[in-house]
Amino acid sequence: MSKKVLHITNGNTLTDYLRELDFTDDILTWQEMLCEGPTIPAIDSEEFFDLRSKFLKEFYDIEVDTNELKKELSKLDNVDDYSEINLWFEYDLFCHINMIGVINLLHQKEINKPLYLVCSGRVDGEKNLKGLSELDADQIKEHYDNKVLLTEEDIDLAKALWRTYCGTDHNILKPYIVTNSNFKYMTNCLKAHLKRFPHQKSGLSVLEDNILRLVRDNDIKSRHHLLGYSLNYQGYYGFGDLQHKRMIDKLSIFFDETETSIKLNRKGHEALLRRYNFASEMNNNMTYGGVKRLEFQFNVDQNKLVKTILHAN
Repeated sequence: MSKKVLHITNGNTLTDYLRELDFTDDILTWQEMLCEGPTIPAIDSEEFFDLRSKFLKEFYDIEVDTNELKKELSKLDNVDDYSEINLWFEYDLFCHINMIGVINLLHQKEINKPLYLVCSGRVDGEKNLKGLSELDADQIKEHYDNKVLLTEEDIDLAKALWRTYCGTDHNILKPYIVTNSNFKYMTNCLKAHLKRFPHQKSGLSVLEDNILRLVRDNDIKSRHHLLGYSLNYQGYYGFGDLQHKRMIDKLSIFFDETETSIKLNRKGHEALLRRYNFASEMNNNMTYGGVKRLEFQFNVDQNKLVKTILHAN
């Protein structure tokens, strides 16, 4: 009797690609962006679905088909026939928070099958980090052949990280930055997460600061042009078009725009020089798990989040 395998992928693009490569096993496609918006620990709950649906509608005008989502997740209702579950997630923060959410969902549904991780990132002979859908057929096969069995300690780590992410004190994530595990990019992702809170001096996150530097240092023709740059030079975040477009819109107070160019205005240069704190003016009121972004700022000297003091320059 041949073994039956379940794959859980990080989105439709990868699912379609695996089908093209003749992966015939069952596939559950995870379609969420848990790195933004409110979350609660209990993923398989009506409260969770309602919370996420309201967030995606309010911030991105995305209508969630809850019935379709539940139908996809129903593939986890009968897993007795599966000999293993393979998680296909990438090196970035976007994927890693989805991944710890999925691992927690499996735990909450009391699914105790061998869990393997297929994670892309650094690839031999390649200069840049690679997403799974960017790999060629041979590289996909090599990644799958070298998949990593997650230990009980790895799964406990994912559970602890999810509880903390859903909680109100994200400084508790700091000790996990130096925790050894089979999640070899987790350290980078946790560091990146803390630095997406406003910098204590400028009020800009690392990504927002980076976008202003791209405008300063390049001949940017339009917002679409800037979008391409920001997507390509985002490091360990892995955010998509929608997230970057929203950031660029929020940052437009720092631009002078014409039909053919985008340049930093005086306020943009002041932001990069960190002369003022622009967090309140930008009003990027995103929630990350259990924490509202504007309630904390990242203190570089202390290397931690500190409570925001209103009207501080």
